[in-house]
Parts: sequence; C-alpha cells; structure tokens
Amino acid sequence: MTYSISDLEQLSGIHSHTIRIWEQRYKALSPMRSQGNTRLYDDKQLRKLLNIVSLNKSGFKISKICSLSDEGIEKLFDQQFSYSSDDDQADYYISQLIRHGLAFDERSFNALIDQGIYSLGLAGCYRKIIYPLLVRLGLMWRKDDICPAHEHFLCNIIRQKIFTHINNLQPAGQSGESWLLFLPEDEDHDIGLLLASYMLRMQHHQVIFLGSKVPLDSVKRVLSTLKVSHVLLFMIKSRLAAAAQKLIDQLSEICSSTKIHLAGNSQVIGKLTHIDHINWFKSLAEFEKTIQYPALHERNF
Repeated sequence: MTYSISDLEQLSGIHSHTIRIWEQRYKALSPMRSQGNTRLYDDKQLRKLLNIVSLNKSGFKISKICSLSDEGIEKLFDQQFSYSSDDDQADYYISQLIRHGLAFDERSFNALIDQGIYSLGLAGCYRKIIYPLLVRLGLMWRKDDICPAHEHFLCNIIRQKIFTHINNLQPAGQSGESWLLFLPEDEDHDIGLLLASYMLRMQHHQVIFLGSKVPLDSVKRVLSTLKVSHVLLFMIKSRLAAAAQKLIDQLSEICSSTKIHLAGNSQVIGKLTHIDHINWFKSLAEFEKTIQYPALHERNF
C-alpha cells in the first residue's frame, strides 16, 4: 500500500509538519513522489516511522534515532520494548499494533494485545490502547482511511479477545440489574458494546445482548416480554441530526418505563434535543462508575 503524509499523520499521531521537518533535517524518511509531486510512502516507510515515534516517545532524541540505519532502528526498538509492559507506554502499543495490523501479522498483533490486556486488564487496555487505536485508524467515526480488509482483520481480533473474556466469566445471578444492549439497525461496529457487556457482567448484572443492526421493533418486543431496568445503545456513525433525533424519540416512546443510556459519537449525540431523561456516557470512567452495583442499587431505592 501507499500512504499520503496525511495518512502518516493519522496513523502515527505525529503532525505532518513535524514529519516534514524530520525528513528535511534528519533524513528520517525518503518518500516517493507522484506525478503531481505529492509525497507517497510505502509500508516500509510507515513501519520505520512508527518505530521512530515509539522510540522518541520513550525518551530517545530524534537526532540519535535517525542517525541509525533502518536495521539499527529495528535493533534498538527490539532492545527497548521486547520485554516492556509498563502501562505508561500506550503510544508504543498503539503504533506497533497499527504496524502489525496493516501487515496482517496476526501472531504479533495477538501477542502484543495480550500483553496489553495482561498489564492493564481488559477495561484498562480498551481505555488506553484499543479505543485510541480505533480512533487513530478512523474506525470509530467511520472515516474511509484504511481498506475494509484491514478493518475486518483488526476488529475481528479485538472482538475475539472480548468474547474470550466474557466466556470466562461466571454467569450472573438474579440479584443484578438487567441491561438490554443493542446497536441501531444501521450500525455494525459493536466493539464498544461488547466491552460494555463484559463490564456489566463483571459487576454481576444481567445482560441481554442483541448486538448490531437491531430494529426498534425488536427492542420493543423484548421489553414487552422481559422486565428490563436499563437500555444501552451506541451511536457511532455520523448521521443527520434529524435522523438521530427521530431514532431517539422513537426509542424514548418504547422505553417509557426503562432507563435509557447512550454512548458514542459526541458530534452526533451533542446535537440531540429533549434528552434530559437519557443518561449520556461521555467516558468509560462514567460508565464504570454508574454500573457499580451497590451505587446503582442505592439510587433505585
């Protein structure tokens, strides 16, 4: 694949202006040129930049890093990070997961994300590594910056990790609150919803997980069949304000006696009106605080 300098900016987290300075001053990269004289970079150049960023974030001066050969950078990188698992090295994890993901290197991607989960726990890994990774790749807000094959490759591995952790949990008893989780019928990115399911089960809540692309009629049918205390949905993709408002208004009618919780794209949710009855989770920390069973139990009695 080839990448523009704006692609490198998004994937590395380094401003394009800084990348140009590193090129001119330290010969960090050697871009190709299109017929229109636009900078183009290949996978090797991207991999090198991601390694440079990781080393620079860990304290090495950019001048020292770029004075090394490509092989020297790889060697220094391996020496620095092979046995590292400190939770303050999120940038390292993110840049290298991007590197492995774009190379379809499943073994390395799996090993590194397992290391992050072991070090931080699943929720901490999601907060510090997985969520920023998805944002950087453009997957959270549906930008078309990587090809669908990369998207499916990365997301499916992450989903498998969350499913594995869910399957390892003990079934919830009857004492916890009941939560219905779903995505609207035009949404299919369920990683955030899966993590919410895991965290709710960790707190011994009962979870009814409907998944993605769920019509509101299906939600209505569940609510008419079961006693559900809370409904949680994610609105991830960009959509017209009128369409988002219509969805929420219809859901509010269906959930007249059920508490609605909402998470996702703040640019969409922030334009909604008449949602004082809806609890908007603006961060993972807010969600974690809300679902702690004793606190939730006390509020409802």
